[in-house]
This record gives sequence, C-alpha cells and structure tokens, in this order.
Amino acid sequence: MSDILSSLAYLNGKPTAKAKLKAKAEHFVVNEDLGFEFTGEGEHLMVRIRKTGENTSFVANELAKACGVKSKDVSWAGLKDRHAVTEQWLSVHLPKGEPDFSAFLAQYPSIEILATARHNKKLRPGDLVGNQFELTLSEVTDCDDVVKRLEKVAQVGVPNYFGAQRFGNEGNNLSEARRWGRENVRTRNQNKRSLYLSAARSWIYNLILSDRIEQDAFASALVGDIVVKDGAQLAVTADNIEAVNQDIANGSAFITVALAGDNALPTTDASQALEQKHLDAEPDLMALICGNRMRHDRREASLKPMGLAWEVNEDNVTLKFSLDAGCFATAIVRELVEEVHVERSYEQ
Repeated sequence: MSDILSSLAYLNGKPTAKAKLKAKAEHFVVNEDLGFEFTGEGEHLMVRIRKTGENTSFVANELAKACGVKSKDVSWAGLKDRHAVTEQWLSVHLPKGEPDFSAFLAQYPSIEILATARHNKKLRPGDLVGNQFELTLSEVTDCDDVVKRLEKVAQVGVPNYFGAQRFGNEGNNLSEARRWGRENVRTRNQNKRSLYLSAARSWIYNLILSDRIEQDAFASALVGDIVVKDGAQLAVTADNIEAVNQDIANGSAFITVALAGDNALPTTDASQALEQKHLDAEPDLMALICGNRMRHDRREASLKPMGLAWEVNEDNVTLKFSLDAGCFATAIVRELVEEVHVERSYEQ
C-alpha cells in the first residue's frame, strides 16, 4: 500500500522506529465532544452510539431503517474511522415517537446505543469542538526513540497536515479532483463535490506546509506571513517580525498557511512567493477550486495535542490526547513511527 504523504517533510526527521497502528480496533479509540448541551425537547432524536469496525455512513443508514425514516433524515457532526472504537452522536429527524432499538442492536453487536436525548436542531458536519483519542502503537521496535519524539511533540507540536484519509483510498479523491478540474466536471452530487474540493485544498496546504519545514520556517515567521494573535489576524512585516517570532515562541501567536481559494492570497513578500508557487504548480486542482468559487481561508501550521500523555508497556506505547475538530491524530503518529501495514482480522 502506497503512502500518499511520503514526500512530505518531517519536523524532526523521518522516524526510525516501526510500529503497528490499529492492529486491533480497540487500539484506536475516539470519543467525540460536541461542546454544547441539548435542549431536551424538539423534533430531533439524538443518539449516542459506540461502534466497532463500522463506518459512520453505514451506521447512519441502518439507524434510519430502525427508526423508520429515510437515510437523509439521519445526520452527524463528523465522520469517524471505521477501523476503530468510536463514540459519536447521530441525529434523527423524528418529530413523534421513540423507536424500539432492540432488533437493530441484536442484528449489529458491533454497535451500542449509549444514550438518547431530544434537541431542536439537526446535527451538521462541523458541529463539534473536537475529539478525545486513546491510541496504542503495538510491536514498537524502539520505544525509547518514540518517547524522545513524544517529548518534542509535547513541547512544539507537529505539522498540522491533513491525514491520508482526506485523499481517499490510494489517493483516489485527489486523482478525481485533478480530473474534475481538468475536464470541468459539473455535478449535483454534493458529497463527491465536497470530497474532491476538500482533497484539492488540503493537498495544496500540505505541500506549502512541507515546503515551510524544509525552509526552516515552521516555527518562525516569514515577512508577509499572516499570523493569528489574540484571535485576530496580523500581517508580518520587516518591522514587527522579531516581536512576532517572540510571540510564536511563547505560544501567544501562531503561523497560518493557505487553504486556496479563487481570490488573491492575503500574504505578501516571501510568504506569498512560497504559497503562490504551490498554487501555480497545481493548475487542475486550482481549476476545480476556482470553478466552484471557493474562497481563500487560513489554517494553523502547527498542531499541538492537548493533554498529551503516554505509557510504555513492553513493546506497546499508548497515547492519550485531545484535538480540535478538523485535526488528524495520524499527523502525530507520523512524527513518531513508521507504520507497518496491518492485516486486520476484524475487517468485515
């Protein structure tokens, strides 16, 4: 299996240790945090599920059948890994009645219902603040090296790369995004459109971020950068760059990287030259982005896991941490070990 991210730079060099991730479903545990309370009443039944070895879309479709509604009446805040044990909320548009889930649960022992509640709004993608993770790296060849790398991660974080899953199996979403841009494909399939646009913007972002690492500009600003301080964007100039870099070092400001759009980059000087180079190098992806009138946005360059802790048990290393929504746990694992391909016995 090829690694679509293999060409991207590592912050601390490519790991020397090898390990397996997701050798068992319980080695990748994710708990979703919506960050808000339900109203306790309303037309939407909220269902907290725990699933093992199942993807979110499949569970949503089967839940719709159990509730006697159409698949479009079931929604979620975020897609969760299939090869994992994950907890998340699903919302079902069900103005009246409470379904009997006994037959549904008997049919799918890999799915549990942990809680239900009522709310006045459906869940929409992005309606969450983040996720809590517990990951186990198994058969680690050099635990000491992994621990040393974890200590660095705790201090400075890792590159905030979009994970390989964003680009589809063997990079298929990215290949299709390029084809759609090249052939000017038009579609009413909003799911595919969203997947390919996300892949296009994410890939260009990853390339820019990798280039910054290679130029030793991951933790220090370039003239023309856009940084965020106290919740506001700040342009980096020759006059303020020294003060900005001090703020970045003490954690009160962070560098951002382009999520490409059809409008001009807000960066200038050295920063704009770096970013524009990668936009120009991907004409097919940019044609798709511009053709769909996507507007430019910014994303933080550094990812620092919250509450990071670890435990070593023989040749296993277990990690616990939390990430904001839209960030990838695999970006952290990538800086720790070289993953060994797993033949998953629990795959259905």
